[in-house]
Amino acid sequence: MPVVPVHASAIDPEGLAFRGVSGRLATLRLIERGLGGLVLFVISALPLVLGLAGAWDGYPAWLAWALPAAVLAVVLWVLALVPRQVRAIGYAERNDDLLLRHGILFHRVMVVPYGRMQYVDVTMGPLERALGLSSVHLHTASPGTNAVLFGVPATEAARLREQLSARGEAKLAGL
Repeated sequence: MPVVPVHASAIDPEGLAFRGVSGRLATLRLIERGLGGLVLFVISALPLVLGLAGAWDGYPAWLAWALPAAVLAVVLWVLALVPRQVRAIGYAERNDDLLLRHGILFHRVMVVPYGRMQYVDVTMGPLERALGLSSVHLHTASPGTNAVLFGVPATEAARLREQLSARGEAKLAGL
């Protein structure tokens, strides 16, 4: 898999190149959030539809129009942010740990030591499977340091699972 560089942040370690996740994650998130937004929009538009049909007169007309308009604006804003959010996700493998980064406004870099990993879980939902993506779940000794890496191509996820499991076992064994 070619390395897709992730733009550097001020909190990134010096000289470390992060690999980006697949751009198909943006498609997946647009579908998921678009469908969720559609459901919210339909629910928020019910008072307007009922009011226009004359079945509900107790609802202020301005609110009946403002509520779906506000929901639509928020959904469109969320959908517009998805591609940039996906480009901000990255990971880097080092000798002793795995670094995960994400965030547009609030940058976050998480370090997961291989010696703390108990097991690595790879999952695929129906949409992920259709797009050839997987999610890599890193389970550690402390639930607070568990991490998930979304949008990894299936072949890379399988490689990561084997690589991280082997490194975790080696660190636990003290090798």
